[in-house]
Amino acid sequence: MTLYIDPPTWPGHGRMWSHLVSDVSFDELHAFARRVGVPERAFERDHYDIPSHRYAEVVRAGAVEVGSKELLRRLVEAGLRRPKGRPA
Repeated sequence: MTLYIDPPTWPGHGRMWSHLVSDVSFDELHAFARRVGVPERAFERDHYDIPSHRYAEVVRAGAVEVGSKELLRRLVEAGLRRPKGRPA
């Protein structure tokens, strides 16, 4: 099981955010998120939004740190990318 997380560089709601993705399946992604206590409401189309204060914890739990471009590349190559405006 390999999950990927990008640095918390995405602003929103007064804080910074990371994205957590799988390059295997959504089942793998959801299982990891449940294991580390990420609420279902944090899931958005193809990733979980992770607040910066939880970044280190998610990495310690096993997520691999990658840059945002690398994270997106892995998501697209896995066929798991669900852009805004397209049905899931």
